[in-house]
Amino acid sequence: MPDLSNKLPPLNALRAFEVTARRLNFRLAAEDMFLTQGAVAQQVRHLEETLGVKLFNRLPRGLSLTEIGATYYVEIQKSLEIIALATEKLQKKSSEITISTTPSLASKWLIPHLANFQRAFPYLDLKIVATEKVSSFTQGDADLAIRLTKPPFDKSISASLLFPMDVYMVCSPQHQQAHFHSLQDLASQVLLHDAHDLWSPFIQSLALPIAIDTSKGLRFNQTALAIDAAIAGQGIALASDPLVANDISQCRLVKPFDIHLQQALGYYLVFPKEDAEKPHLKAIANWIMAEAKQHPF
Repeated sequence: MPDLSNKLPPLNALRAFEVTARRLNFRLAAEDMFLTQGAVAQQVRHLEETLGVKLFNRLPRGLSLTEIGATYYVEIQKSLEIIALATEKLQKKSSEITISTTPSLASKWLIPHLANFQRAFPYLDLKIVATEKVSSFTQGDADLAIRLTKPPFDKSISASLLFPMDVYMVCSPQHQQAHFHSLQDLASQVLLHDAHDLWSPFIQSLALPIAIDTSKGLRFNQTALAIDAAIAGQGIALASDPLVANDISQCRLVKPFDIHLQQALGYYLVFPKEDAEKPHLKAIANWIMAEAKQHPF
């Protein structure tokens, strides 16, 4: 790309010329630019001297563009518009933060808390990408991610635990009342499976005296779908607090037994360490961690 630095006139002078050409009056141009009339006239005169051409005809009552000035004005106006649009696009991009998280956590925890985010950061645009795919920070997939994972983490990644992954059984109140009165009743229940496939280790942890076939039941690719099926009374699901505590508080779900299966996994907030001091990212990361601590469910 050629070096144009030696061919460009001063930007301030170009701006003064553009405003003056639009207003055809030094006084009005000065008001628009919050400068003195003399300062604007001097900038325009300096531009004419730099270019070696006359851009304006000085008239008793204002100004008029010379023929070459009118042609130059059209081109300069286009160029300044390009600069303005590029700047607007850059500023908009810098105020947009993308969070990648799993679909279940997005629908069951993050989205219900977005009103708090909007009150805290009305000047930021938040983009949520709900996907099971691991985000690539280097390729710009996301600025931050909330992932169900476990240590160790790459040295370049900052990771903070938001929620431990302790799962327990949930079902609708009506289902519990009609079908589920003891752990032995599990043998006759419809098990609602998700992609984590935790029913087998969960049943093993109970050490029941009866055999339970964990290969049967309904299968879903997302935990949120299994939870919705449990709310609809279609069986028993396994879930953790951030995904179902709100449904439990609203009496859409119940915990038939206070039995938990602790996992090594947890929901972690992760982002590149090199981005840790970026103002917008730092603010949102701190907000997410505070929200998880104050409103974990």
